[in-house]
Amino acid sequence: MNIFDLSGKKAIVTGASSGLGVQFAKALAAQGADVAILARRLEKLDEVKAEIEALGVSCLAVKCDVLETEEIINAVAEVKSVFGRIDILVNNAGVANGIPAEKQKDDKWLRVIDTNLNSVFFFAREVGKVMIEQKFGRIINIGSIHSAVSMQEQTGMYISSYAASKGGVLMLTKALATEWAKHGITVNAIGPSYFSTEMTGTFIENPEFAENFSAYCPMGRPGEPGELNGALIYFASDASSYTTGQILFVDGGWTSI
Repeated sequence: MNIFDLSGKKAIVTGASSGLGVQFAKALAAQGADVAILARRLEKLDEVKAEIEALGVSCLAVKCDVLETEEIINAVAEVKSVFGRIDILVNNAGVANGIPAEKQKDDKWLRVIDTNLNSVFFFAREVGKVMIEQKFGRIINIGSIHSAVSMQEQTGMYISSYAASKGGVLMLTKALATEWAKHGITVNAIGPSYFSTEMTGTFIENPEFAENFSAYCPMGRPGEPGELNGALIYFASDASSYTTGQILFVDGGWTSI
């Protein structure tokens, strides 16, 4: 038996119009899961939908702004209506702002917290209702190395709101795991280091930031496409049936220093 097989499973991936969300959706599809991809940019989702369907599974594109609770509720209801059940939720949508703490306005702080933490809870809450009823579920929250560590100022990166939100994701993961274990639901998190995406590409490619990798990351480089897939499929599959409330850092050794 292939314990990583996801054939027949139904999944949701948020923030799936670009970057890691696209990679996550394709990784699930490659293991046989039907995937609902959610994001604000429907035209981008349509492009991803075609790529996923080429893998031989069903794909549902749903426009959803994770900052709007009503849209989250409606999106989950639509996926449940079309797929009949929801087995896997990947809470991937996220933003950062890079603003020093003393200069950060309320609205900038709240946008990061609302996107990276509050929406994770709201999606988990709505999908959790479905999973409790079916007595099965796999929830995978996307944390960060900054769920556990910060960053020195000389890197030119300011992450107070981002680190606060991702630290919250870690503890939310643990809390939901303990609440929902009795319902056959596991809740885990992945903590990536830096991977090149729309959000991170600009500063990863900055020579000054690249120099910091040798000091912060034993492997001395950013993550490459596909290097998060193993952690994702582990948490989504029967391979992790006795694992819950955990975060797996995929960081080239960053958090080991």
